[in-house]
Amino acid sequence: MFVARITRLLSPGSHPGYSLALFVLLLLPQQAISSEDYTPLDDYLHQHPEQVERMANFASIVSSPAIALTAPQNRPVRIAIIYPAFQTSDYWRLSILALEARLKELKISYELQTHLSGLNDDPSVLAIQLQKSLDWQPDYLIFTLGALIHRQLIEKILAQKTPKLILQNVTTPLQNWSARPPFLYVGFDHQAGTRLLAQAMLADNSTPKQYAMLYSSHGYISRLRGDTFIRLGNENPATRQLGSYYTDNNSDLARDATLQELDRHPDLNMLFACTTDTALGAIEALRMRGKLEQVTLNGWGGGKAELEALSRGELDLTVMRMNDDNGVAMAEAIKAELEQRSDQVPQVFSGEMVLVTRDMPASELKLLTDKAFRYSAEQ
Repeated sequence: MFVARITRLLSPGSHPGYSLALFVLLLLPQQAISSEDYTPLDDYLHQHPEQVERMANFASIVSSPAIALTAPQNRPVRIAIIYPAFQTSDYWRLSILALEARLKELKISYELQTHLSGLNDDPSVLAIQLQKSLDWQPDYLIFTLGALIHRQLIEKILAQKTPKLILQNVTTPLQNWSARPPFLYVGFDHQAGTRLLAQAMLADNSTPKQYAMLYSSHGYISRLRGDTFIRLGNENPATRQLGSYYTDNNSDLARDATLQELDRHPDLNMLFACTTDTALGAIEALRMRGKLEQVTLNGWGGGKAELEALSRGELDLTVMRMNDDNGVAMAEAIKAELEQRSDQVPQVFSGEMVLVTRDMPASELKLLTDKAFRYSAEQ
């Protein structure tokens, strides 16, 4: 029945070269990316020192006021977006707002086709979105590696060299794609952000840290955030991991996992949450057990929901992305190519992140918030 449904989806009128790829994609086992497949950003820059200056120059452009496009456009540039935006975190939705706002400031004529889904939707939902995007024949496809079924289709697109692929929320180049890389990897480095959190959460050795890991879904995000924290915790003699749970980025599952861990280990005094949704579920559980003050809990990203939880004292700290940097970076990369300056676009853009705690003065937090959402807050 599943095969028949996908066969109908991939009709003879579909875009040539992609229908078979989508069909194969949905029949293959949903393999996660192994740790051997990607190159951590620090290692990548060590291997490609020429990228360091290019990244710095590009970051300066991203943080500066917009300068309008100088090259003539024969037609609007077509941009297709496929995002797992149906989650509590506002990262994906705000990224679209920032991208469009910067494109308008750059005086770039564009057409945008957007498809949103949940992180764990049925594969057929993503297949339909991909087919619609590719049939539209965009110049750029903005996609991600957060779900497990993305990789096979991405490799098909890279092999055909069209559309140009921007991989968002990915800052670790994949080794198998080095011969035909995406146009741009863009986001906020998951390992760097987790290191900021770990430095704060594991700093005080006067009290043993008894913690549990709340992963998101199986795959890229959980590995780079959760496993990085576990590795850093293992280096700290005062830290002990009690348990770990995959929550499918579902706040209800994160709540239930936290309740189970609290009942199993009354001495638990720390939780590491890999995403906003897992953090919010943990908050609910801690509130139910009256242990908000006993257990240190982090967020990841610093969006609206997390900042509100910080202000209520329910979240202890988070790593806050300068969120709109990623939308601006994508717009500036498109502008550079329109002006035939694609050699100035780095392979990876990783935006700035700042550690934020619930004790931070309101005035300081406002400055960071204004910077992080300098475009999207106005939309």
